[in-house]
Amino acid sequence: MKNQNLLKSIGPGILLAGAAIGGSHLLASTTAGARYGFSLLWIVLLINLLKYPFFEYGQRYTAATGETILDGYMRLGRWELLIFFLLNLFTAIANIAGVSLIAGILAAELFGTAPHPFLWTGGILGICVTLMIAGKYKWLDRAMKIQISLLALATVIALAAAARYNHGFALAAAPPAVWNKTGLLFLIALMGWMPAPIELSAWTSLWMQERKKETGHAATVREARIDFHIGYFTTAALAVVFLSLGALVMFGSGETLQAGAGFAKQFIELYTRALGSWIRPVVALAAFITMFSTSLTCIDGYPRALAASLQRIVPAWQNRFKPLYFTVMSLTALLSLAVVGLFLQSLKVLLEVAMILSFLAAPVFAIINYRIVTAGFMPAGDRPGKAMRALSWAGILFLAGFSLLFIISRFTGS
Repeated sequence: MKNQNLLKSIGPGILLAGAAIGGSHLLASTTAGARYGFSLLWIVLLINLLKYPFFEYGQRYTAATGETILDGYMRLGRWELLIFFLLNLFTAIANIAGVSLIAGILAAELFGTAPHPFLWTGGILGICVTLMIAGKYKWLDRAMKIQISLLALATVIALAAAARYNHGFALAAAPPAVWNKTGLLFLIALMGWMPAPIELSAWTSLWMQERKKETGHAATVREARIDFHIGYFTTAALAVVFLSLGALVMFGSGETLQAGAGFAKQFIELYTRALGSWIRPVVALAAFITMFSTSLTCIDGYPRALAASLQRIVPAWQNRFKPLYFTVMSLTALLSLAVVGLFLQSLKVLLEVAMILSFLAAPVFAIINYRIVTAGFMPAGDRPGKAMRALSWAGILFLAGFSLLFIISRFTGS
């Protein structure tokens, strides 16, 4: 019975992995390896460690209380939930536009056709919205488990091929300096989406409730943590894999790195040139699955969190989740497509703004999540222990310190 209940609890953590393994991995992690070799491996591992408690608290709180973490926000005060809503309103459109455009470009690479990127993006968004309207959480859960399995297999094959090809030059070449204005900007963007923005902890909390409706089983704190660890550790491991792919194939190659969505296409081209045409479908499949899975989870996660927030902020809408969810999902998809059309040639700027905003918002959400799981309304036996509290404070201080450093560098121009 325990094993059956555990299996019924597995899902939200996998969805977190699907949402996280996108822009932060294919673009940010791979670019880190391509520009700096393995010299930034420590920051990728460190940021995954320091953000760990705040993602874990989302599922811990729901398992312990039966409420979503958004209900916890409301217990602290309406302002916390309003801040969450306003920040997510901007990042939802920017992030969905970015990941869906990249998915569209990679679809053209994978399937060998080349219509306008706007049309591919519209197709990706249309498929994602249709899947969510038709199948709701059940289809999302099943599709993501298949996609993450295929992604892990494809990336491991690609990494093995890259390691054989490299012959050690990624370790021998000297990386450029990172502690300057350009390097700091890249670090902030990398850490903003690595492994994902902290506000995604609300998604896993909401997905836990959907999983409960589907299976009839409410996950215990232990079961929720196991599910979370499966998704989170998979995400961290694949971040290292994607950084290694960039370092082994692109670092020291002499190629001028393209920006934004163009980098994803260049990533495939360099692999094909270095390892032969046989690797192209493997890498293209891995890259496309990465971005499609992120697009699918974002199309569900952002509207779900925004609708649930509105449901709690406006008392008259307390029983209106479904119409709010479908309305917000449709509007965000249309607005994201409009953003793609307007900023098709400057999406890099849009992505950088979204990633930097995610990092600057990270200490805010970290503090709120920590306050929730240590508050009096959290069951005493399920509150974090001394080690998790210490790691939480280390994460808060690190995120706040880097945010302050970035703000100072922007104003001083140094």
